[in-house]
Amino acid sequence: MSVNYYQYQACDVQGNMTNGQLSADSEREAIAMLQAKKLVPVKLKITSKQNLQRSGGKIKNADLVDFTSGLTTLVEARIPIDKALSLLEGITEKEHMKRLVVSLRRDVKEGKSLADAMEARPEVFSRLYYNIVRAGETGGILDQLLPDLSHFLENAEETKKQIISALTYPLVLFITGLISVVLLLVYVVPQFTAMFEDVGSDIPPSAEFLLSLSAGLQNYGWLIVPVVFGIGYWWRWLNADKQRKRQKDAYMLRLPIAGKLLLHRDVAIFSRTLGALLGAGIPLIRGLRVAREVISNEELIHHLEVVEEDVRSGAGLGISLEKTGVFPVLLHQLVTVGEESGRTGDILKKLARTFDASVKDDMSRLVSALQPALILLLGIAVGGIIIVMLSAVFSMNTVDF
Repeated sequence: MSVNYYQYQACDVQGNMTNGQLSADSEREAIAMLQAKKLVPVKLKITSKQNLQRSGGKIKNADLVDFTSGLTTLVEARIPIDKALSLLEGITEKEHMKRLVVSLRRDVKEGKSLADAMEARPEVFSRLYYNIVRAGETGGILDQLLPDLSHFLENAEETKKQIISALTYPLVLFITGLISVVLLLVYVVPQFTAMFEDVGSDIPPSAEFLLSLSAGLQNYGWLIVPVVFGIGYWWRWLNADKQRKRQKDAYMLRLPIAGKLLLHRDVAIFSRTLGALLGAGIPLIRGLRVAREVISNEELIHHLEVVEEDVRSGAGLGISLEKTGVFPVLLHQLVTVGEESGRTGDILKKLARTFDASVKDDMSRLVSALQPALILLLGIAVGGIIIVMLSAVFSMNTVDF
C-alpha cells in the first residue's frame, strides 16, 4: 500500500485557518486524520514527497534524540510499537518529524518490523540505530536496549555541541581580527600614500611593504573569493575519491595536536558504537562492520577492515587492534582484558567515556591557549601596522626639520 503526501488548508474550532502537510493512504483517510484533530479541511492537494520534505525541513540529530527519548519512554511503559508511534505522532510538533512517525507507523501496520521500517530510511537512521532496534525486537528486550541507545545519542549530541561551543568564540575572534586588519590595509594605509609622495623622501622598507600589500589587496582582493571557493572545491575533490580521502585522513592523524584529537574522537565513537552493539547481543564480526561505518576517517576504516579479517580468522580483538599500530594503547590493552573477563561490551562503553573526556579536556586546553594567542597575534598585527606607518611619518618629519 503506497503512501500519498498531502498539503492542506483547514479551519479549527475557533475559525482560524491553518496550513500543513500530512501523509495518508487516500484522500478519505487524510480528511479523517484532519477531522480527528478537530480541523475542517478547506483545501486538500496531493503533492510529491520531495516537495513535502522541502517545505518541512531536514531531520537533525537533535530531532532524532527527541524521537528516541519519547519512543524509549513509551516502550518502557510496555505500550505496543504501533500504539507508541501513534502517541508520538500526536505529541510531535515538528511537521517533518510527524511525517516520519506517520510513515513508520504505516510500515509497522503493514507488517514490517520497526527495524525494517527504519532501515528503509538510511538518511535518518544509522546502521547502529536499526541494528540495535532489530536486536531488541528479536530478543524481546527492546525496552532494555532503547534506553542505552537514547543515552548513546544524547552523549554524541552533547559532545558535538560542546565542541562547537568551544570553537565558536575563537572563530569569531579570528574573523573579527582578520576583518580589522584587512580594513586597515585597504582603507587606512592608502591614506599615507599621498603624504609620502608629497614629501618625496625615501619611504622606510617596512612602510613600503605595507603600502605594496595594501595596493595588492585593492587590485587583487577580489581573488580571495574564488580562492576560498577553490579551496572548498579541492577539499571536496579529496573526499570524492576513497584513496585520496584516505591519504588526506592519514595526514590529518599525523598533525601534532589536531591528530590526537581526531584519533580520540573517532576511537570514542567506535568504542561507544561497538560496545552498544555487543551489549545488544549482536555478534562481534557484525558489530565491527557496523562500527567502522560510523566513523568518517578512511585511514582508521582501512585498519578496522584488517582488524575484522583478523578477528574472522580467529584472532582476539585486542591483539588485532594492537597489530595495526594506530589505535591508542589503552584501547587494545583494556579490550584484551575485557575479552578475558567476558565484559568486552562494558569495557568498550567505559573506554568511550574515557576518550570523550580526553577529547573535551584537550579541546578545553587548546581553546584556553588559543584565545590569548589569537588576541596577542591580532594585537601585534593591528598595532604593528599603526606603529610602522606612524614611525614612517615621524621619520619624514625629522628629515624635513
